[in-house]
Amino acid sequence: MLKKSRIYAVIGIFILSFLCHFIFEWFPNVLFSVFFPVNESIWEHMKILTTATLLYSFIDKIILKKLNVKYNNYNLQLFISSVLSIPLYLIIYLPIYSLIKENIFVSISLLLIIYIIMQYISYIIMQKKQIKFPNYIFNIIIIIVYIFFAYLTYNPPQNYIFYDTEKEIYGIER
Repeated sequence: MLKKSRIYAVIGIFILSFLCHFIFEWFPNVLFSVFFPVNESIWEHMKILTTATLLYSFIDKIILKKLNVKYNNYNLQLFISSVLSIPLYLIIYLPIYSLIKENIFVSISLLLIIYIIMQYISYIIMQKKQIKFPNYIFNIIIIIVYIFFAYLTYNPPQNYIFYDTEKEIYGIER
């Protein structure tokens, strides 16, 4: 049943990613600028990886309970799957981007592949014996990640991963 729940997670997070892509466009405000992409830059899309995973965790808890799934290390796997997906995505995507530039099929396919990898890692972590680690540490790190997102949204470096080629801007329009 745990394996089945991770398959549901891949599907759920993938679907939420499409919703997350448009939230700021539909409801532009400072709060949403922290959690959802404000432009079409590579960096702003990294928010989708983290936010979709964290949002799905609310649904995930319900599914795990409904399926009566036994698991351990939920917060650890959530932290790993929501935060470490960013460097993994960038490590794979940036060399591809340098060769072929923007390709929506490649971007979306890679997004799905990253979710599959992360949920496989989650599956392994949730099967392990409970690791004694204070959960508040994970919460603090996730808050720091979003502070980092906010800072880089409003103060992006002049680097190609922060550049929106459609609007020809860095960061958020002011």
